[in-house]
Amino acid sequence: MKEGSLLTRKAVVIPLTLLCCLLWGSAFPCIKIGYGYSAIASDDTASQIFYAGLRFTLAGILALVMGSIMARRLLLPKRTAVPKFMALSLFQTILQYTFFYIGLARSTGMKSSVITASNVFLSILVASLIFRTEKLTIRKVIGCVIGFSGVVLINLGGIDGGFRFTGEGFVFLSALSYAFSAALIKRFSASEDPVMLSGWQFVFGGAFMTALGLVLGGGMTQVNLRGILMLIYLAFVSAAAFSIWGTLLKHNPVSVISVFGFMNPVFGVILSFLLLSERSAAGPLCVTAALVLVAAGIMTVNYAPSAHRAEDGNI
Repeated sequence: MKEGSLLTRKAVVIPLTLLCCLLWGSAFPCIKIGYGYSAIASDDTASQIFYAGLRFTLAGILALVMGSIMARRLLLPKRTAVPKFMALSLFQTILQYTFFYIGLARSTGMKSSVITASNVFLSILVASLIFRTEKLTIRKVIGCVIGFSGVVLINLGGIDGGFRFTGEGFVFLSALSYAFSAALIKRFSASEDPVMLSGWQFVFGGAFMTALGLVLGGGMTQVNLRGILMLIYLAFVSAAAFSIWGTLLKHNPVSVISVFGFMNPVFGVILSFLLLSERSAAGPLCVTAALVLVAAGIMTVNYAPSAHRAEDGNI
């Protein structure tokens, strides 16, 4: 069986996407733990950008090493691939995470989680209306609404308050940047190795963010073994998850893969409770209901038997 056909089978796609979401969900509490190990204050945005830069640079190196071992060759970019991974890096790493860290420092974690989850909607809209790599259907919109309601439910009690452009606005721009990066991965991976693209865009974007953090006055005042190991784990999360995610986007519609992103905040809440003893203001029943809604949204977007495809009205 060809790799492409294997990577479109639900029995393969679902476990891999959930693995990515689990890894990304673990990043929420582990970033906080890493800040503690490295003595980075919650309001020290410059140092957070510097820390993220180190993480992504290391993630790029790990992705390239792992990818080279699996491919049995060095994943060196061709000249034609350089502008592609640079463009991808601009949206997937530089803009997404710079906007996110600055915005997060001026907003609440729960509001940021809900706004970030909008990247699922945005990814489907960008892929359908701007890049036109797939059709926007009523079923996809309904599935996104159901899944997004689960994200809102799990964050009840923490999403009220005002709006600041440099806070919630920047978090939304971060989600929009991710949406463009998903569409770019889909387009570029048609002719390039997605692991190579992921690795080199992380190296380029991570180096930029490290330099930006230093220019803004950031740094790490405390270095210890625990902090180094946590930084390596966070780098592994990005390297593994984005490489797998990019490979799945290469072989599947953006909507089919991106909708699983609704699981990220669910895993984040569960793992934050287990690792940090943080409790959602929504309570355990709401968390369970949210998980059901997210799962229902994912199934709605992915439910497309041939007998019903003709009934899927285009928007």
